[in-house]
Amino acid sequence: MQMADYRIVEVKTRKDLKKFISFPDKLYKGCPQYVPALHSDQVKSLTKVSSLKYCSRIMWLAMDGRKVVGRICGMINPRYNERYGKKRARFGWFDTINDIEVARLLLGTAEEWARSQGMNEIHGPLYYNTLGKQGMLVEGFENLAPFNCIYNYPYYNDLVTALGYVKECDWLQYKMKADQGVPDKLAAIAGRLKERYRLTEGNIDDLKHDKALVREFFRIYNESFADNVYNFIPFTDEEIEEEAAQTLGFLDKRLCCFLFDENREIAAFGISFPSISKALQKAKGSLFPFGWIHFLRAFRKFDTIDLMLNGAAPKWQNTGVSSVYHSIMATKYREAGVRWAIANPQIETNLAVNVWDRYEHELYMRRRCYIKSI
Repeated sequence: MQMADYRIVEVKTRKDLKKFISFPDKLYKGCPQYVPALHSDQVKSLTKVSSLKYCSRIMWLAMDGRKVVGRICGMINPRYNERYGKKRARFGWFDTINDIEVARLLLGTAEEWARSQGMNEIHGPLYYNTLGKQGMLVEGFENLAPFNCIYNYPYYNDLVTALGYVKECDWLQYKMKADQGVPDKLAAIAGRLKERYRLTEGNIDDLKHDKALVREFFRIYNESFADNVYNFIPFTDEEIEEEAAQTLGFLDKRLCCFLFDENREIAAFGISFPSISKALQKAKGSLFPFGWIHFLRAFRKFDTIDLMLNGAAPKWQNTGVSSVYHSIMATKYREAGVRWAIANPQIETNLAVNVWDRYEHELYMRRRCYIKSI
């Protein structure tokens, strides 16, 4: 049997970029758990996103003749390295057929590039910053992936560990019954705290149209996660504007809330989206000509939601304020007819994951960041 003659090709042309973006659609064809990203979003993330103003990025394809058999993106975030005192590169957009030689070629190329840039470690799969897709799936392969999370075949883990990568950290995701409400004791505590601290619920429509409030929200986001989220990188002002423009229009008052304190400052927030995973599968990477119809239906009628962001301003952390917005959100979910909620990935060492112990829940997915000295 003749050995395949694999080669690496740097992505430089629009044609190469199209191959890079579409490769997973072919690799995962027929996989019921895989959720394709919109190709237009991928083009923006790889060529136009504001993070690229300070991050360096390079992409490669692994080829077998004229056939694509793998892809990888190498990245360096200097703001991350400065914040944590590291010399790390990161890899992402990593996909490969089940062949150790393809994986070796892809990761080896990324490692060599990282060394040439003065780095001594590489970790991933990651995005440029904290908000993008990250973490290789290691448990929960039987489950449908949330739209903002990576899905990969089980063999990926075997390949990277065989090539010397070890666990850096794990993120956990839980699935819960969204209509179970909150325990009576928690609801009573929430009511007393809301009254004691004079907390009031804000109007989502106000957030959508008030740029100053949007900036305040992301300032709180940056501060609330800075010391609690592993490898967190605060947003730049331009990233805030970009993220706001992309997501604010999708906020639904049936699924979101934020709390003001008595000084009309944001104390806490909870943001959820209807699950659009099945809509993305039906759209097959494109909104046109008919993909948008599936999204419209997904936002109108849904029984599953993705819990995107939940947090409190630093001065309100450890005060019990989380019980207030959890109580509000639970009521909203019941009124909206939501049955299931999938939590966003949370680092396993963050004690905040213990909040789900108050509810009936099960582990849905476990994701891993791998690291290697180079």
